[in-house]
Amino acid sequence: MTAEPPLCAIVPPYVLDRLAEAGHEPAARSLALDAAHRTARLTATAPQPGGTRLERVVCDAGHSERLPGRTVRREDQGPVPDQSVNHAYDGLGDTFALFADAFGRRSIDDQGLRLDATVHYGRDYDNAFWDGRRMVFGDGDGEVFGDFTACVDVIGHELTHGVTQFTAALEYRGQPGALNESVSDVFGSLVKQYALRQDAGEADWLIGAGLLAPGVQGVALRSMKAPGTAYDDPRLGKDPQPAHLRDYVRTAQDNGGVHINSGIPNHAFYLLATALGGPAWERAGRIWYDALTGRQLPGDADFAAFARATVAAARARYPEPAVGDTVTAAWAKVGVSTA
Repeated sequence: MTAEPPLCAIVPPYVLDRLAEAGHEPAARSLALDAAHRTARLTATAPQPGGTRLERVVCDAGHSERLPGRTVRREDQGPVPDQSVNHAYDGLGDTFALFADAFGRRSIDDQGLRLDATVHYGRDYDNAFWDGRRMVFGDGDGEVFGDFTACVDVIGHELTHGVTQFTAALEYRGQPGALNESVSDVFGSLVKQYALRQDAGEADWLIGAGLLAPGVQGVALRSMKAPGTAYDDPRLGKDPQPAHLRDYVRTAQDNGGVHINSGIPNHAFYLLATALGGPAWERAGRIWYDALTGRQLPGDADFAAFARATVAAARARYPEPAVGDTVTAAWAKVGVSTA
């Protein structure tokens, strides 16, 4: 039997499950739509071929559940009255810019892939996802979640799933799945930092800051600086992410806790970036990018395998031993050995 393909969505299923169990109808509808998206990916068509420059197409689903929707903005067209369209358009461009400028990558497939997005998907849809060919954004319900186009790191996160899809193809379960999610958090955060020209010490290291609606007790979906502290709300529950391997969560939910245990490699990257200082995309991000795209990482890589790949990448790119030693130390602080 063919395995069901993963749905790479920004809001973890356990969050929507909890809301749905409490009677929150938008969450229940969102879960049903997410299940349909997983099935649809079995017959997904290939993404649009790319060219030699940035090319974006933003469509509007008009609150329907049909994709891609009506085209409302193309590359080189000016802003439109709909801010969700403009946010999506700008976020696609910010993500392209990070990978192009910092890493010399031509779009997410390194072949100039056209970046497609659909906004206003469904009614009160509480998620955003990459389906293997396009970004899809819900408007949120206004009670727990706001507009998903408003957070550039969410856009960077989801498009980075595409980068992983075209490079290491990390399996979406257990530790490789947590690495898959963590890599998306890392580069999603770097997209925001690069757009704002922030040093590692200036960044908030939050994923989805501003996404939670007023009244929700939390600041974001995840914190790379302090995993487990992003939210603590009667409706959402408490952020379950660990920051250290000793607290690794073993669960059958969420493909083996891919959104939960990603806190461990997330924190390792934060420790490395702040220890090295300066813009995080310059050295820490370069090391993670080299490890992801070096064609040496198996699809079933666990935390230790990825840690060793980052140390090897650091030593290959930066001859001074201190950089590789700093990578080793960052992983050691979260309980992952690079020996």
